[in-house]
Amino acid sequence: MNSPALPVVTLKIERRSRHPWIFQKMVEKPVAKPKPGTIVDIVDNTGAWVARGFYNGHSRIAVRVLTEDPEEAVDEAFFARKIHDAVALRRDLLRLDEVSDAWRVVHSEGDGLSGLVIDRYGDLLVVEFFSAGAFRYREWIYAALRSEFPGCRFYSFAEEHVQKQESFDFRAPDAPAPSIITEYGLKFRASPGSGHKTGFFADQRDNREFLARFTAGKRVLDICCNSGGFAIYAKARGGADEVVGIDLDEEILAIAEKNARLNNAKVKFVQADLFPWLRDAQERGELFDVVILDPAKLTRDREQVISALKKYNDMNKLAMQVTRPGGILLTCSCTGLVSEEEFLDMIRRAAYFAGRSVQILKVAGAGGDHPFMAHVKESRYLKAVFCRVE
Repeated sequence: MNSPALPVVTLKIERRSRHPWIFQKMVEKPVAKPKPGTIVDIVDNTGAWVARGFYNGHSRIAVRVLTEDPEEAVDEAFFARKIHDAVALRRDLLRLDEVSDAWRVVHSEGDGLSGLVIDRYGDLLVVEFFSAGAFRYREWIYAALRSEFPGCRFYSFAEEHVQKQESFDFRAPDAPAPSIITEYGLKFRASPGSGHKTGFFADQRDNREFLARFTAGKRVLDICCNSGGFAIYAKARGGADEVVGIDLDEEILAIAEKNARLNNAKVKFVQADLFPWLRDAQERGELFDVVILDPAKLTRDREQVISALKKYNDMNKLAMQVTRPGGILLTCSCTGLVSEEEFLDMIRRAAYFAGRSVQILKVAGAGGDHPFMAHVKESRYLKAVFCRVE
């Protein structure tokens, strides 16, 4: 074993699952509790070695498994190897550089680095910490990234609720200058630190490109348009006749306006709450040929899933009611706690209440730079359903 001096954490039972999360109820409390994020060896209730990973006695997730190989040390070389493999997947296998210089570099459990997300926007790398372990060993992570992306800039952050759950403190630096990225020939400002995750939603790249196939000469409505991705694709790539984007957030709409100008795309952006806006549009008899509905995550709490599904139902019903018969609705959910099955069932119910019938054309998710392991379904969060509404 490469790391005999590591602290040892003992499971209460024999480990049967290969899931990288081991919860507190499954772990014996260590007599000398390691600091949050410490690398530990994990043994089962018989004393047999089973894995190595980050330990956090303050978190609901007590251990985040990083390796099940007793000969594999979790050290600086480990992070360099994992990040190199993740970059090679995107560059050599998926060949993402051919379509964009904005893609996810590391997708947490999907790349074997639990609690770490890294996004690339040109020369800017945005590092988001979801675990005390990833934060504790951040210098190893930065070193690996500098090797893969010479001359890169960094912006790192962790959301407040994560810091509280994982028991670490990190004050993010001032937001960096926006990075102008390209995607399928279009340009966008990625603005980390703007309060909108890592600065741009690269996970919808392929769905934006696919949607643009339906928009030539059409009237398009982008609900919860954020920085204007779908709206701008519809106009600049898809040749839409008219595009309207609505969002409640004035700050993000200002970024959307700049993105539209970058692409010489005429889009009407409206600051509004989607519910009254859609009700008013329905009363006016407004109809759109293509409608996109891509709201922000609705909950992080399992106890609130039913409430979230009800809200999805309400907004989808309204979206269907302003979709022209025979038109296209792309409806999305990035709420990971809502399963694909639950989301599709919600669409069925929303169609019933809207008095419409829905033909599902395609069920998609995030791009290949957001991989998930077959035994770690939590990494698969995005649902994007292309529908024909009659």
